[in-house]
Amino acid sequence: MEIERKWLVHGWPERLGAARVLHMRQGYISLRPTVRIREEKQESGTAWVLCFKGPAGKDGLSREEIETEIEPRLFGRLEALIGKPLIEKEQRRYALPDGLELEVNHVDPGGTEEFWYAEVEFATEAAARAWKPGELAAYLFDEVTAKPGQSMAAYWARTRGGE
Repeated sequence: MEIERKWLVHGWPERLGAARVLHMRQGYISLRPTVRIREEKQESGTAWVLCFKGPAGKDGLSREEIETEIEPRLFGRLEALIGKPLIEKEQRRYALPDGLELEVNHVDPGGTEEFWYAEVEFATEAAARAWKPGELAAYLFDEVTAKPGQSMAAYWARTRGGE
């Protein structure tokens, strides 16, 4: 189960040092249900992931998510099957004082549709609802967790076409 809140942001957060930096490429085989592939490159190596996501709940906080690593050859075959340029993302992860992690993503850097968003994942829906951004309130002011059309799958549909 994936439980998270999401915000549109501008740039990287100030006064926080990134604990990890990832460079990703991701594409969608299906939007309903969501079936996605993603290549994740970081200092420790590269992972290729196949992900299945169920529909989000009414408040957008949670949905079933199943991820499994796949071989690079299968990733390449699935990328060819998709036949469209994959979404490019740089993600920086920041440790928060409460033990949580802020993930900030720069999507399609340099492209005409580029944008930034941030997410925080939680163990429970109650924890997600109760969490306050504290010192990050000015940075995390535009919450889009429950707004339709704010998923990466919706971005894929808008920018790469498809259902």
